[in-house]
Amino acid sequence: MRNHDILLILAIVAVWAALAAVYALVPSLGMPGYVRVWGGGALLFLLLAAVLALAARGRSTGGTPQS
Repeated sequence: MRNHDILLILAIVAVWAALAAVYALVPSLGMPGYVRVWGGGALLFLLLAAVLALAARGRSTGGTPQS
């Protein structure tokens, strides 16, 4: 996994978090329930980015895969 893949996932996290903030802070949209949906999506992508970063770190240190 390359660093730009992880950066792309982090960019997706930022977009989802921004949408959650917009839904939470703009009362004229009238969609308070969607804050949980977009916030949950942001957390899911953040978790994915962390897993990818850990996998990339393990691969770069020369860890040997087990069969």
